[in-house]
Amino acid sequence: MNRFSELYQRIISATAGAAIIISSLIVSEWSYFVVFLIISVMAQWEFYRLIRLQNYVPIRLLGVIIGAILFTLSFFVARGSLESKYFYALFPLAALVFLIKLYKTNDNTPFLNIALFYLGITYVALPFALMNVVVHYHGWYSYEILLGLMLIIWASDTGAYFTGIRFGKRKLFERHSPKKSWEGAIGGAITAVSFAVLISRYSTGLNVWQWVTVSLIVVIAGTYGDLVESMFKRSMQIKDSGSVIPGHGGFLDRFDSLILAIPFVVVFLKLF
Repeated sequence: MNRFSELYQRIISATAGAAIIISSLIVSEWSYFVVFLIISVMAQWEFYRLIRLQNYVPIRLLGVIIGAILFTLSFFVARGSLESKYFYALFPLAALVFLIKLYKTNDNTPFLNIALFYLGITYVALPFALMNVVVHYHGWYSYEILLGLMLIIWASDTGAYFTGIRFGKRKLFERHSPKKSWEGAIGGAITAVSFAVLISRYSTGLNVWQWVTVSLIVVIAGTYGDLVESMFKRSMQIKDSGSVIPGHGGFLDRFDSLILAIPFVVVFLKLF
């Protein structure tokens, strides 16, 4: 009954979340911008909140502001409304953390907290900013690639979840994620590749081999993204990164695969 209740919560939350995300992508580039900016800010704030639970004190407000500016700048640069030179404005803003910590007399580990401050930007904010490169891959706003990428991730997660429940025996990475199995990973990979082939039949954004390659990137990098976030949570001695999304935890729990997969997808799209 507990498993059924958890599954029911996951389905309801996933359906509602998917509806919001898909709608934001399809309606317009501005609805996409608003929704994904909010998700980026919430995920980064969540990251700093978890860090602070261990009595570390990165300057989260400044970190989140820089993350929001990074997302905004990357959006307008990618759509051609701003020149890339405006990115340079982020460097002196990010350097403020050194001056602030210099005057924090009650911080016994300032450089560790500075490192965690920058980690929140590179680990969370930067991948979300790179999504703007994906949606403007053709030189104008097009939601097809990012939507397809997210559908592949959801298909992979769903395939891995049900395959793991039914056939899972061999642990994939027990030290950081005891519930994940090789059988689930293989099931998720088969589902992702199959879904990518299906998407290629209806999408003009990429051709078949590109969609299949993207799905393989998602399976590999996305799985490691999930494991990295599990490692992070275990080091914090917590089960979920938050409780905002019933059955799924927090924003980091929901977007951990995408966070690590997006940089690899962007490199692939730019090089090939």
